[in-house]
Amino acid sequence: MSRILPHPLLSAGLGLTWLLLNAPPTPGNVLLAILVALIVPTVMRALRPRPVRVRAPGTLARLIVIVLYDMVRSNIDVARIILGLRRGERRTGFVSIPLDLREPLGLAILSIILTGTPGTLWVQYDSDTGRLLLHVLDDTGGDKWVRRVKDRYERPLMEIFP
Repeated sequence: MSRILPHPLLSAGLGLTWLLLNAPPTPGNVLLAILVALIVPTVMRALRPRPVRVRAPGTLARLIVIVLYDMVRSNIDVARIILGLRRGERRTGFVSIPLDLREPLGLAILSIILTGTPGTLWVQYDSDTGRLLLHVLDDTGGDKWVRRVKDRYERPLMEIFP
């Protein structure tokens, strides 16, 4: 059974998602859902991802709270900018941030945090130099964004994924 369904929950989720996205269920859609549910997890098994070990669950919980807070605050800030409540104050720009984090999973989570937060976008990462190019909707200049990313997100991620 594990050879046919290496990840049964992933298979079920993919199949159901396929059917939900392609409603109403027709015989063809059901067949495609079954094929996707069987093929994708098998292909993913070939990638053999490393097991994830979270070393600081308390830091992870704290990071989740910080990210949720920052997302709510950013939503409000972006809404003010879009609605014109902060006229003349918006300065979009690019910020180059030197990262010490090299763990691929930590970098992936950092990219999700930064891109998922309204007003910021992960543009480019140079793995040779460790520099991140970030686009921000409200560029305050100076090192404010560098310190924010390094202190609020990178340091906790380095504790969680050393």
